[in-house]
Parts: sequence; structure tokens; C-alpha cells
Amino acid sequence: MITRPQLRYLTLSLALLPAASMAQNIPQTIPMAPATDASAAAPTAISPAASSAAAASAPLSTPAAAPISTTPATGYLARREVQDFVANLTQRLGVPRATVEQALAEAQPTPQVIELIKPPANPLVRSWQRYRARFLDNARISGGQAFMREHAEALATAETAYGVPKEIITAIIGVETVYGRNTGNFRALDALTTLAFDYPPRAELFRKELEALFLLAHERKEDVRSYKGSYAGAIGLPQFLPSSIRAFATDFDGDGHIDLRGSPRDAIGSVARYLAENGWKQGERIAIPAKLGERTDLDKLLAAGFIPSLGTEQLSQSGVSSSLGANEKATLIDLVTPGEATEYWLGLQNFYVITRYNKSSFYAMAVKDLAEAFSQPAVVNKQPRRKTASALRKPRRR
Repeated sequence: MITRPQLRYLTLSLALLPAASMAQNIPQTIPMAPATDASAAAPTAISPAASSAAAASAPLSTPAAAPISTTPATGYLARREVQDFVANLTQRLGVPRATVEQALAEAQPTPQVIELIKPPANPLVRSWQRYRARFLDNARISGGQAFMREHAEALATAETAYGVPKEIITAIIGVETVYGRNTGNFRALDALTTLAFDYPPRAELFRKELEALFLLAHERKEDVRSYKGSYAGAIGLPQFLPSSIRAFATDFDGDGHIDLRGSPRDAIGSVARYLAENGWKQGERIAIPAKLGERTDLDKLLAAGFIPSLGTEQLSQSGVSSSLGANEKATLIDLVTPGEATEYWLGLQNFYVITRYNKSSFYAMAVKDLAEAFSQPAVVNKQPRRKTASALRKPRRR
């Protein structure tokens, strides 16, 4: 579920999966489904949304001597680094060599995915208000309200089972793929192979995801060539990368098969499980406005990262006032819009958990705002400007 703008922001702020998402994200300008840790790209599921290296590397059987290849070395298979990848995958994880070789020999280079996933030419041009408007529109607000009515029972069951509010589950699916309308048409094998071997900046990540794709197909006895998704290889309504599917996807409809593209119920349960297993705190807040003092050291506070580590005493000493509780921890978030006052917020534990889906402060705040908008009438791109966040500060990059 990643749009090109989203993916770009995702690339900037995602450390790289474990965010589940990487498909339809707009990189603060892309959302992406959970992968292990992505950057601030748009929702595209490099997302559950999110990738799991541990799941991708779990051995399936005892390594054995690799059989001699009988597949002609054509296409990607003719390259030495691809042959090394095949040897490692088949010997270490037990995926049949012939299956891997045949698939990689047929994999098609797809230059378009590289163009889509590249960081913006000018990474300094970030706009929270432009990003927010992209997701807080009528299609996602009214569409989310309809999705919640149609899948009320599944959402209620997921909220009970995992402690994640139905509004948050719905908002993530809405940001990622507009409730399943845009899950992507790239063949995952082609996209991941291209990024794994033709895009050096993210080669390590995407080789792990390509490995996870082969493992996923092997475990499910499915054709690895049959998976379709975003240009980043994220799959289904929640835009999960292959490693996140293996680690977090769940058969929530009980039909004996996990289907993130065709079963909204499976997608709902999988998003809830992803957030829960990444530390979601039931009943707790996501983010609160922050008011800065004249001597607040922004560079120091923003350098703390996404993990909530600042308590009330530290924030007070730094000139930051808020409604943070005595036992709560937070991190300072800046929402920058060129030419306008920067908004400052404190992200709490649940804010951090959302960034595990897509490592972007813009993404996490957009999910929060969309979830809150479901209780109000849908208005196309006419959200009122916030008046509560501290403003009189020079914009800083996050």
C-alpha cells in the first residue's frame, strides 16, 4: 500500500523494516506495509506495516549439499551474486534449488520500481500539511466509515483479541491501500529481484525480502511468481512485506489460508497482531501537543529518535510543557510545513508502535488523525488548522 510520494518519505525516515508497510505510503512524502524497519516513505508496505528478519531466516531443514544446477544461466541467474544468493537460500534454508533457479531465470528487471523507490531529488522539501491532506480526504474518511460498518464484527473481534482500536486498524489499511483499492500490480518476484540486485542503496534489505518471498511460497506450496503487490514488494490490503507476512499475518477468517489481498478479515487481524506484537498499549494515548519554551534545545530533543525516552522532568528542564503523565515517556516530534509554523508534539509508546509499521512521524500522525476523523462527517481536504501545538519555532528536519 504505498504511493510514490509516501514511499519517498518512507525511504527518508525508515530505518528499514520492521515497519510492516512500504507500498502505498507517501514518503512524508510514502506508506508501505510492515516490514521490519523502513524509512519515512509513503505507505507501501515495506510495511507489517512490516518486515521480520528473524522470520525470514528461520531454517526449514538441515542444510544439505546443493544439487548441481540444471537450469540454463540466463537473465538474473547468469550473475555471480545471484548464484551466491541461490546457493545460500537453498543450502541454508532448504528451498528446492530448481524452484529458485527457474524463478530467477524468469524474473524481469523492472527499472520503474527503482525510479519509484528512490529518495526525493530534494529531501529538504517536506510538508506536513500537504502530506496530511493526502490521507485526510473524503475517500479515506467516508471510505473508512463504510469499511468499519461492513467489517464491524471482525474489527471488534480484533480489538478484543489484540487491544488495538478498530479506528487505528482501519486507518492503517486506509492510508496503505484505500481499503484495498490500490494493492499494487507489480509482480513481487520482479520488484524484489530488481531492488535486491540492481539497487545497491537498499540491496541488503531487499535480498532479505526476496529470500522471505521464496520461503513464503515454499511454506505455502504456492508459485513464487504468483504474488503481486507494490513496487517495493509489499502485499495486500495492509501492504506487508514478505518477512512481515511470515511473522505477523494471521488466518483471522479461519478458512485455513492467509489471504491479505482477498480477505479483509485476515488483513484486519494481521494489522492488529502486528501492532500488538510491536508493543501497542491498550487504552493509552498516541500523541499530545507540546509547548516549547524560548530556550528549548530542539536539536538535542529531536535527536532522541522515535523511541519514547523523555520523562516529565527532562522535558520540563528543557522548557517543554505538556499534559504528559508522571509515569509516561515520550519523544519530541516536529511536523514541518515550509512557509508555515512548525507543529510540535510528544509521541508516546503507541506513536512509536505506528512508526514500526512505517518509520515516519508524518505517517504515524496521519494514521492518528485519520482514526480520529472517522467519528466526524467527511469533508474533502478542509481540515481545520490545529491551534494547540507550539508554533513560533524555526522548522527542523526530523
